[in-house]
Amino acid sequence: MNRYDLLQLMERILDGGRISRSEAEELTGCAPVDIPFLAACAHSIREKRSTVGVDLCGVINARSGQCSEDCKFCAQSAHHKSQTPSYPLLSSLDILQAAQKISEEGAKRVSVVTSGKGMDDDETFERIIDIISLLLQQTDLKICANLGTISTIQAQKLSQIGVKRYAHNLETSERHFPNICTTHNYDERIATIRAARSAGMELCSGGIIGLGESWQDRLDMAFALQELEIESVPINILQPIPGTPLAKAAPLHPMEILKAFAIFRFILPQAVIRPAGGRENNLRDLQGAVMLAGANGLIIGNYLTFSGRSSRHDRQLVKDICYLRGVK
Repeated sequence: MNRYDLLQLMERILDGGRISRSEAEELTGCAPVDIPFLAACAHSIREKRSTVGVDLCGVINARSGQCSEDCKFCAQSAHHKSQTPSYPLLSSLDILQAAQKISEEGAKRVSVVTSGKGMDDDETFERIIDIISLLLQQTDLKICANLGTISTIQAQKLSQIGVKRYAHNLETSERHFPNICTTHNYDERIATIRAARSAGMELCSGGIIGLGESWQDRLDMAFALQELEIESVPINILQPIPGTPLAKAAPLHPMEILKAFAIFRFILPQAVIRPAGGRENNLRDLQGAVMLAGANGLIIGNYLTFSGRSSRHDRQLVKDICYLRGVK
């Protein structure tokens, strides 16, 4: 797609239109020299169609390790031999203190995450309900629950106590999913997303790039997220972890990552698109650039199984980006 046609496509999306699958496929062929132009167009779409500020979210790893699932990227899987710490559900006090720290670091939202496939027959679910209720009572944070698969009844319970958003990543395309995980299927992830939506919650769902997927897989995931009308889209970039099957996966080039974020913005003009795990190592000195390529959210602080960068640096990044946008 030449620059004139790209501008025409951008104008259509700015006016409320949508990109077609064939047009998105053309964007994947964007030459490296044209990626900054593509990014600038994505930034314009983000400015008009999505939120003005930068949405910050922190993560609490409330229960770690010994997961029954065999996701190839995950250090928490019991199938792999990583050195990731394993512990049962943290106490309500520990989780409250972690949430307060995240609030002090500048986030307005926190995601409470538990390892494991989900809440089916999980005896800790009622304890989790009590813990989240405590967070809602004693902090000003918006709470996002990220508990794996849930039933419709469990989704309703979360909604009833005040949880406004549920997080459950697609991870990758439906086609590529069996190459990444064999212990559960893609349809189960869709079922959880629909259960959360039926309970009235917003949705946070994205995935990981760098799993050996093709551009077609990335587009499949993005259009699936569009169809599901996902409000918040975290995009992780694979952080290879020793002991996992993808420990020696080749890293993506930073410019390929910028292109992916820009294309996701064309497909998802209204969503909060959130650079997440792996951005520090994979984007290197181009972390700020991704915020000018369509992104408008960040996961700050540490991730589930590895450290992020200083929240002070991320706050400065947000301050610098907001200066460009005239936002205080």
